[in-house]
Amino acid sequence: MTKIPSETEVVIIGGGVVGIGAAIECAERGIPCVVCEKGTVAGEQSSRNWGWIRKQGRRPEELPLMLESDRIWRRLAERIEDVGFRVGGVSYFAQSDEELQRHIDWMEHAGQYQIETHILSSAEVDEMTGRTDRRFRGGVRSPTDAYAEPSRAVPALARYAEAKGAVIATGTAVRTLMQEGGRVTGVVTEHGPIAAQSVILAGGAWSRTFLKNINVRFPQLGVRSSAMRTSPVAPISTSTFGASGASIRPRLDGGYTVGRATAARFDLIPAAFEHFRAFLPVMWKRRKMMKLRLGREYFGPLGHHRWGEDDTSPFELVRTLDPAPDQALLTDLFRTARSLYPHLAEAKPVESWASLIDVMPDEMPVIDTVASVPGLVIASGLSGHGFGLGPGAGALAAQLALGRDPIADPLPFRLSRFGPKHAVAA
Repeated sequence: MTKIPSETEVVIIGGGVVGIGAAIECAERGIPCVVCEKGTVAGEQSSRNWGWIRKQGRRPEELPLMLESDRIWRRLAERIEDVGFRVGGVSYFAQSDEELQRHIDWMEHAGQYQIETHILSSAEVDEMTGRTDRRFRGGVRSPTDAYAEPSRAVPALARYAEAKGAVIATGTAVRTLMQEGGRVTGVVTEHGPIAAQSVILAGGAWSRTFLKNINVRFPQLGVRSSAMRTSPVAPISTSTFGASGASIRPRLDGGYTVGRATAARFDLIPAAFEHFRAFLPVMWKRRKMMKLRLGREYFGPLGHHRWGEDDTSPFELVRTLDPAPDQALLTDLFRTARSLYPHLAEAKPVESWASLIDVMPDEMPVIDTVASVPGLVIASGLSGHGFGLGPGAGALAAQLALGRDPIADPLPFRLSRFGPKHAVAA
């Protein structure tokens, strides 16, 4: 465990890709900062995602920030060898005309931001995937999109931040904020207080629990997502392949990371009922692909509501969220992946895992100051597409904390979009 200082300028809660991105922004500007991570760097979703760094398919509101994040990834990849960053392209394939039209419609946004992308014919998709039966109606491809190895990338970024002067304290849970006159003056960690001028909360799926304890409403819930990796196979393309049945990314070890964006499990906890109305539209939209489950998670660490600065927090009771993968889903996923992509015929499943994705009602992140708690910035709720966006989201959060000009318009990520009650104390 790193010895924590008694004071700094910025405390960052969470050592995932967003928190480390914020630390890099501070450290490169010579701003003293401390990252407090309850477990290990990138121990949860930041090392368990698919590793895509894409502009393709992003919502228009996210694209300006994603473009900046892409620039940060490329700049850092030139300085840090260990992130596994590669520009291989992102390709989405459609199995219906309706799917294809959605991809084509998105290209209007790509043109607005000069993102290189083009339509793939059915024959071109067959050539890319090694098929001959025109199973796909077509697709779209962004050749300049990239990917990296999450389990390597974020720890490497953390080492870079440390080399630039950031303090990264693992095994250090932040229990609560210190406040004076209604303003943040620091944090109370399990190892003692740290005085600070501002605090960035980049706690991923834990953010709502932390905020609930200081009376800030945050409509965030956790969705369990499962993924897997395969044994090495002969490569067929440098590109990721995305389809509704299965999506794959080539790995440095020669295998593939395999996932499915449209299938997940939602474990009911008390907060699910508190924020049910806000989440009803997205749950209805995904009703055919999302499992609802009431089990022991209802009484788990994310269900905790109140503790004091001298109490053991839920962040100390559970250092790393490590949910079990849905093996039934993964069996179907692997079968589908081998059906869609013939070059996986000889692949074997090697490892499977699950993670808890921090999801917002509109599936967009919150990167914003908190009106009721001056000095606090939230950077959370990246809703399953935060790996690529992470460095940019962290940089934006740090700029808001420091009062500097932001790299992108923060308006789409404001907390108050969920209503005035979310911008004031609960």
